[in-house]
Amino acid sequence: MLKIEVKPGESIERALKRYKRKYRNTKRLDEIRDRQEYTKKSVERRKTVKKAAYRQKYLLDQENI
Repeated sequence: MLKIEVKPGESIERALKRYKRKYRNTKRLDEIRDRQEYTKKSVERRKTVKKAAYRQKYLLDQENI
């Protein structure tokens, strides 16, 4: 469970913003969405390889610019 302490003089909106950022960085929501349906290992692996290839191409394109 995430705990956010409101600092003295800090508005509640700012504390909520810190909480939301912390929650998003834990990637808890992504995990919940992934567990809603089963994906085979081969599909996960294919997705990972495709993502890696895309990143590699993107980085090479950035290097050449």
